[in-house]
Amino acid sequence: MSHDHPDTVRILDFLAEIGIPVAHGAIGDNSFLPGIEVRNGGLVLDPARSLFPGDLLHEAGHIACTEPALRPMLCEVRDDPGEEMAAIAWSYAAARAIGIDTQVLFHADGYKGGGAALATAFDDGAGPGTPMLQYFGMTAEPHQAGNLGLPAYPQMARWLR
Repeated sequence: MSHDHPDTVRILDFLAEIGIPVAHGAIGDNSFLPGIEVRNGGLVLDPARSLFPGDLLHEAGHIACTEPALRPMLCEVRDDPGEEMAAIAWSYAAARAIGIDTQVLFHADGYKGGGAALATAFDDGAGPGTPMLQYFGMTAEPHQAGNLGLPAYPQMARWLR
């Protein structure tokens, strides 16, 4: 999709509001996601390439869940299952907060073909990653929210770890 698609614009406005930097520039041909690269704790979007708006939220989720001291240096998303689940859960919470459809977030070309299953799981309240966000103090699993004094997921107490 284009960089001026309404979902993309809404996501970029949200990222600016919560403090995740976004710049435009050329990215290498070996970027993991089309048109997007994590660089120095922010996102770089290649204006010459199309992108999936939902991928912006997913990559932003990795940045948001990174330890604050390490975030400014983040240039490569690690292949860590816990971090991946946290980024997925964060991206769903962000999508809900700004009104992005779950099918846009978990699009058919992403998540190794499992986007539809993730969309169903999260919409049914059973998606992965909430325990990691709770561990980071960003939200709480619904059954623990009252005891922890945090909002119940997908509501967030804070967007950055």
